[in-house]
Amino acid sequence: MIKDVNQYLHSIGVSKHYLTIIFLLFMFAGNTYAQLSPGDLTNAHSKLEGLKNCTKCHELGEKVTSDKCLACHKEIKALVDKNSGYHSSAEVKSRDCSKCHSEHMGRNFQIVRFDENKFDHSITGFKLTGKHLQADCNKCHLAKFIKNTELKKGKKTFLGLGTDCQNCHENIHQKTLGNNCSECHDTESFKPAVLFDHNKAHFKLTGLHIKVDCVKCHKKETRKEKEFQQFKNLAFNSCTSCHTDFHKGKFGENCESCHNTSGFKNVRTSTFDHSKTNFQLVGKHQSVKCADCHGLNLASKPKYKQCIDCHKDYHKGQFTRNNVLRDCSECHNENGFMPSLFTIEKHQVSNYTLTGSHLAVSCKNCHQRETEWNFVFKSHDCISCHKNVHGTEISAGFLGDNSCENCHNTMNWGKINFDHSKTKFVLEGKHKTVQCRNCHTYQISDNKVGYKFVSLKLNCENCHNDIHHGQFKTNNQTNCSTCHLFDKWIPTKFDHEKTKFSLKGAHSKLKCLQCHKPAVNNGIRFIKYKLEEFKCANCHTS
Repeated sequence: MIKDVNQYLHSIGVSKHYLTIIFLLFMFAGNTYAQLSPGDLTNAHSKLEGLKNCTKCHELGEKVTSDKCLACHKEIKALVDKNSGYHSSAEVKSRDCSKCHSEHMGRNFQIVRFDENKFDHSITGFKLTGKHLQADCNKCHLAKFIKNTELKKGKKTFLGLGTDCQNCHENIHQKTLGNNCSECHDTESFKPAVLFDHNKAHFKLTGLHIKVDCVKCHKKETRKEKEFQQFKNLAFNSCTSCHTDFHKGKFGENCESCHNTSGFKNVRTSTFDHSKTNFQLVGKHQSVKCADCHGLNLASKPKYKQCIDCHKDYHKGQFTRNNVLRDCSECHNENGFMPSLFTIEKHQVSNYTLTGSHLAVSCKNCHQRETEWNFVFKSHDCISCHKNVHGTEISAGFLGDNSCENCHNTMNWGKINFDHSKTKFVLEGKHKTVQCRNCHTYQISDNKVGYKFVSLKLNCENCHNDIHHGQFKTNNQTNCSTCHLFDKWIPTKFDHEKTKFSLKGAHSKLKCLQCHKPAVNNGIRFIKYKLEEFKCANCHTS
């Protein structure tokens, strides 16, 4: 196929020497052109028909040169000069324009033609990747995307498109993030911005921030009548820029002093100043583990108004009055549950006043029973704490309803205040100085004694040995008081004249032992006062 005038002239044997003459003939003979032209120009170049226009594309005596083409197609030359676009590629730049764009092939000849399906787009300097590979050429190569006014006039062109994303796509960030979309996005998908590295931003994501949906921090709004999501110039100098201050400014603005991004509940206890809270840690509370009060959620606010909010009521409601539990601080403090702060002074204004030896008694002696502590007593009687060692030996007339104070006092348990005259046995003489235990106790074992009061018999022999060996028994009883008084053992009450043997004369001057001799019966030595007979010969010898 003949592609230009030079080729045609050479094909018919016209030498280069005659070209000038032939050209002049073209200038002066219009009908001659039709005989020399290899064919009509395409519609795009139809205005260049005629011999006078040949030199616009052809050098005299030479073939069509690319310089002539580029002199007219300045938009192509501009791209080549900038080494941009398809025509600047090594594969195309080295070839003449006529190699691809033939002319004189008729008005309707497609001077620009190629197989779009087989076209290697990477030659243009813009390699198609990702979703661009699937895009229809006509979706991108549109006049509205061409900035060059002259190129816009053409019916269809693949020239004039820029390679910036904004050339075809709207900058939804409204230029707040610049124009280099490839810093964050790739051609596979606009969302998510897989190339964006938040660690390269001024605010690095750590901990739970990594899992937060972008829109939670980068809010969407309407700007310039379009949806806009702000990514730049966000405040982040303090946590309160995004988070509500849970503590309402009480601990200042440096949240990091206690919290970290691994979780709000993960409190940094080593630096936390509990004294800034409404509950200061003192005493034993300083050694308590945080979780013991706060549980796993260290950010929680446990109740703390009363000790019972954290501690079990050790006394099991004994100090509840009118359904209100008295505060533990009346008796205890944070330095330890023991000793109690309940002083004797406080005890003295209670329902039970301490007196005497009770003042020296340890609290637990009265208030602890085995492992249980008891502070509420149904009765304050002695029997509430003390065992009635007398059992039933003391009648209700003297003991009453276990009223030990009828005899005893708190100063000294052994000091008895008892009126013995109210009993059937009035204390007289030496009996007044005898200790109660001498008469009223008996030995049960080495470490245990028994008491006798009601069961104690009133006869002298119950306490005293009968030294007379039963000589004065009447009805199986010996009435010592017949002869003796309680002041002395001397039988001052004995009247010999009332016996069967009256003392008269010289007998009245005798000592008792002169007549009443010692005797032994069953190994027991005693003085014999009961004489079987009163013959003179029994005492006097002839």
